[in-house]
Amino acid sequence: MADAEAADERFRNAQLARFRVSVLKQAKWRELARAAGDVRGKRALDLGTDNGIISWLFREEGGEWRSADLAPHAVRAISRTIGEPVAEIDDTTGARLPYADGSFDLIIVADMLEHVTDDRALLAEIARCLVVGGRAVLNVPRLKPRGALHPVRRALGLTDEWHAHLHAGYDAQTLRALLPAGLELRETRDYVRFFSYALDTALNAASGRANPAATVRTRKGTIPLNSRDLGPPGMAVKMMYPAMRAFAALDALLPFTNGYMLVAVLERTGGTTSA
Repeated sequence: MADAEAADERFRNAQLARFRVSVLKQAKWRELARAAGDVRGKRALDLGTDNGIISWLFREEGGEWRSADLAPHAVRAISRTIGEPVAEIDDTTGARLPYADGSFDLIIVADMLEHVTDDRALLAEIARCLVVGGRAVLNVPRLKPRGALHPVRRALGLTDEWHAHLHAGYDAQTLRALLPAGLELRETRDYVRFFSYALDTALNAASGRANPAATVRTRKGTIPLNSRDLGPPGMAVKMMYPAMRAFAALDALLPFTNGYMLVAVLERTGGTTSA
């Protein structure tokens, strides 16, 4: 038992170390934390956090949390990071959440809505599990069909299929069309503009993660066959981090453009939650 706990602690520390040198992971955390607000004293659920760092960071802020994800490897990684059991959601049953009606004041959905077959059904489940007045925060790809980097990413193999995205993205209009009665869209905010997304494109291309021979496809995207991406970052990445952060900061020069990622804030106002 002690050996397993020590191994999980090393795993968690490795994920935290990777977070500290990831411009995009930090941007996602900032946007989710801003949208969630004060979590202290709240009953909360996080869905889809992959390696569990977002789950860990929210727990550090306070509140009583539960976690769930779609793919077995993500469930294991989150559990190792947070040191708690994590539920696995069966998408074949309409992404039914294993929680009672009105269980949560807050639900964080980090990169999961686009992976489920029936995104409308998952939103109805989220509404069902929220108390009236409760908040859901979604992090999703922004629907941006004319994005300048999309052709480059497709040419590199970084497609929706590679990401296991069953839905290309969302904007305020498409989200409103999916919401059940009693769940209302309060705010949308996009982020990750050209320079940040160009950095992500370059890092994915350089890593070889788009090579089918070196990866395996899962419900949450393509993952490497080796464990390199789960270990601590190398010295080269640490040395490059200040330059990567400075390059991504050039997004500030493009405030008039739409980002490639979207954070949406939903509120449970009452009414029926049927899909």
